[in-house]
Amino acid sequence: MDYRKGSIGRLFVVRIDHGEDLLGELTGLAVKEDIKSGFFIMLGAMGSAELVTGPEEKVVPPIPVWHGFDDAREVIGIGNIFRENGKPKIHLHGAVGNSKNLTMGCIRKNTEAFMVVEVMIIEIDIAAERIINENVGYSPVTFR
Repeated sequence: MDYRKGSIGRLFVVRIDHGEDLLGELTGLAVKEDIKSGFFIMLGAMGSAELVTGPEEKVVPPIPVWHGFDDAREVIGIGNIFRENGKPKIHLHGAVGNSKNLTMGCIRKNTEAFMVVEVMIIEIDIAAERIINENVGYSPVTFR
């Protein structure tokens, strides 16, 4: 385990509108507002997305299992923002569902908002970034 103390910075309340790319809009906001570290919660609905729902096997580095949808589903999620190679990297886990299906995982691609997604971002003043670790197959948060 490793950790650092930080402090809370700015607060952003964000509305992602129908048809917009959720991850693209959050990344663009992080660039525009120079958000280096933060966390967020979100709720709303999505028209499509691709999620990683787990590894094929319990091995490191993992081989991801992908699940996608392109129908309207409710969404609730929590995530963080840290820089990776100098650019914002959004890490978002959430659950999406309707009356027939429920899927939970890491929401990564093709993230189209349906109607609206509301996001509350809390900026963190802390010296941290994501550094790619080829041995484990991902980029854990690393403190400077």
